[in-house]
Amino acid sequence: MQILRSIEELSQLQGPVALAIGVFDGVHRGHQEVIRAAQEYAAQHSGTAVVLTFEPHPLKVLRPDQAPRLLCSLNHKLAMLSRLGITHSVVHPFDSAFASTPAEEFIEKLASSCRPLGFISVGYTWRFGKGGEGDIHLLMDAGERLGFGVYGVPAVHVDGFPVSSTAIRDALTAGDLSQARLLLGRDASVLGRVVLGRQLGRTIGFPTANVETGAEQLPPPGVYAVRALIQGIEKPGVANLGHRPTVAESEAPLKLEVHLFDLDGDLYGQDVEVSFVHRIRDERKFENLDELKAQIARDSNQAREVLAKS
Repeated sequence: MQILRSIEELSQLQGPVALAIGVFDGVHRGHQEVIRAAQEYAAQHSGTAVVLTFEPHPLKVLRPDQAPRLLCSLNHKLAMLSRLGITHSVVHPFDSAFASTPAEEFIEKLASSCRPLGFISVGYTWRFGKGGEGDIHLLMDAGERLGFGVYGVPAVHVDGFPVSSTAIRDALTAGDLSQARLLLGRDASVLGRVVLGRQLGRTIGFPTANVETGAEQLPPPGVYAVRALIQGIEKPGVANLGHRPTVAESEAPLKLEVHLFDLDGDLYGQDVEVSFVHRIRDERKFENLDELKAQIARDSNQAREVLAKS
């Protein structure tokens, strides 16, 4: 995927350009509809579909005390967009100066930068520009004046549930992986780099990859059946998300330790996407390493059974 860092760089792309605009935190089912609309227009008009997103999350600038935990990091978001077939993205810096840009000025900049701008898709309730003055109606009026189409995607419901990043965060906080999966259209996951740990797992026969989780929204601490995506290859495994009470001298920071089945070699320095498929149990403290080892063996067997059925 080609990553652009400014609106002006849209001039490099073959027109007509079809823009899907939004934060797209989680790239959930609702976001996918916005993106699909841009892709369909581009395919029909031999143009280029582009996702325009923002970094950091606008609320971190506008109302930092209300900024949510994100469902995915920027790199994770871009990886998911690439899997949806997006070949070009604009990652626009969101700061106080950009936040104060009048809505009309923002639209005109988009139109003047593309060769030409053919289409914009957004969520129907999306607001933009200084003070949130821009909405779907202003966008449609501008489209009529400047010659581009507009589609405001209505709220998406799945099995009667409205899809939103907030609803997904709530489901993850409650440990409801099934509800999160329903709204996301995939298993909840985190993308992080494998870093060097204490290597204790190797000494008891269960080597683990310590995956950095950043500040993303995660399910509650516990043991999970997982699938890990490594350089396009999926591996099943079992993971402990927690504070390692059996081996830590005091409450340690939250860590994600993943034991992948039948893995040869180590993963240090590689990016791994870990999908949480099923919660096996709570994290708990064991009296000694032998008890821990026996429990990990039971957890691994249960994870294998769960993953074989899903």
